[in-house]
Amino acid sequence: MTSTSGREVTGRRPDVAGARQWAGLAMLALPTSLLAMDVTVLYLAVPRLVADLRPSGEQILWITDVYGFMIAGFLVTMGTLGDRIGRRRLLMWGAGAFGVASVAAAYAPSAEALIAARALLGIAGATLMPSTLALIGNMFRDARQRGTAIGVWAASMSGGVALGPVVGGALLESFGWGAAFLIAVPVMGLLLAGGPLLLPEYRDTSAGRPDPVSVALSLVAMLTIAYGVKLLSHGGDPVLSGGVVLAGLAAGTVFWRRQRGLAAPVLDVTLFRNRALTGALLLLLLGLAATAGTYLFVTRFLQGVEGLSPLAAGLWLVPSSVAMILTSLAAPVLVRRLPERVVVAGSLAVSATGFLLLSLLDQAAGLPLLLAGIVVVYVGQGPIMALGTDLVVGSAPPEKAGSAAAMSETSTELGLALGVAVLGSVGAAAYRQVVPATLPAGLPPEAASAARDSIEAAITAVAHLPPAQAEAVLAPAREAFTAGLNLVAGIGAVATLTLAVLALVTLRGRPPVADPAPAETAEVSGQA
Repeated sequence: MTSTSGREVTGRRPDVAGARQWAGLAMLALPTSLLAMDVTVLYLAVPRLVADLRPSGEQILWITDVYGFMIAGFLVTMGTLGDRIGRRRLLMWGAGAFGVASVAAAYAPSAEALIAARALLGIAGATLMPSTLALIGNMFRDARQRGTAIGVWAASMSGGVALGPVVGGALLESFGWGAAFLIAVPVMGLLLAGGPLLLPEYRDTSAGRPDPVSVALSLVAMLTIAYGVKLLSHGGDPVLSGGVVLAGLAAGTVFWRRQRGLAAPVLDVTLFRNRALTGALLLLLLGLAATAGTYLFVTRFLQGVEGLSPLAAGLWLVPSSVAMILTSLAAPVLVRRLPERVVVAGSLAVSATGFLLLSLLDQAAGLPLLLAGIVVVYVGQGPIMALGTDLVVGSAPPEKAGSAAAMSETSTELGLALGVAVLGSVGAAAYRQVVPATLPAGLPPEAASAARDSIEAAITAVAHLPPAQAEAVLAPAREAFTAGLNLVAGIGAVATLTLAVLALVTLRGRPPVADPAPAETAEVSGQA
């Protein structure tokens, strides 16, 4: 092990962090909470956004998921760039860009402009995530203090998830949908003001060069496949849709082969030879995909089917967030008493039960069954969120820990984006299949056309119709949307049960989790 100056630092107690480091940690918690809050706030903003910008159903999905695709595509590259130019400098640049892009999103005049602004937010967000965690490694050399600091960092993310529905709902209640993005402006302002004073700078002169070709190939693969799926779900030509998906798969194949020939690859594909690591990545990717896709439909159900205000919808989502925080805190204790694969498989089985409850939801059961289902889903997801990075990093060789951690973060973001893209498209396709057959004849053409596109568009289109006509449109739209939610949740149940079996098989043989070593005997590396 070496310090940043190249001297060995083994056999002695590392420097203990002081007040400045802990204040810097509070500063780093700001963007972490914001990035977690951003997702839940936007989901609640969808109905207001649809009423103003009139996006198509396909555009709604791009607005919600292009952010995650961009983060996943640029995350590893931005981590390498931060090592080369300075982690604090990249964090400051990213904070400024995120603030500017947030303003652009808040005042976007069209759906296309909002999609472009969300893409820029994703690129800026990719600079924030690796910088915050890497700087914690530089600021906290003591093993116990570093563990506490990372715990605070993780808690700030969970807190953002919990606060998002309430804060977002309250803002949307009083202001327009743009408030969902303007939250970022004061947070990034504080980071820009306090960061240079409280955060250290760090560079790694041995870091590899970013590979723009690999980044471009990965983005083309992800976005093209997502576009093909969306095109098919919206009634596009199956041949064209299939061709688009195949083009994305071809780009992904070229990307994979390119990584095998690079000295410093964007993605270390050799790690996939490790069964436990591959299984852990799949758990994160597919588990979060199922949760994200279902959560999108749950938030829209609360407002579109139940007719709740954004604030009321946010309050109904608080119990699920609290459940996830509690079980994520309990997970590290459980894995000291039970095999890790048992904890993970059991958690996934619990989540599957919640998805199953949501697949049985109908308008008569309403809010109680919805609340029970989403709470049970999040009870099971808490341990996965808490143990996810350790599952991946702990399955990799020590010298590959940095690459494994980057793969874990990328898998998380890609899972969230894929869940919205794929399951959102599947649910939308189910909606469009059900609603035309249930719409009565004689409706105004504009209202009937809007109802076929999305439930939010239907609600906006009937705002000025007589109550009886409006209900004739909305009743079948609510029924069709519930059918879409049932299908998405059913897929989530099957997926998480399959992942539970996968966890039992692939995580077999991982060493038991031990209590952390005393700080006095810990070794320190100058590189995060």
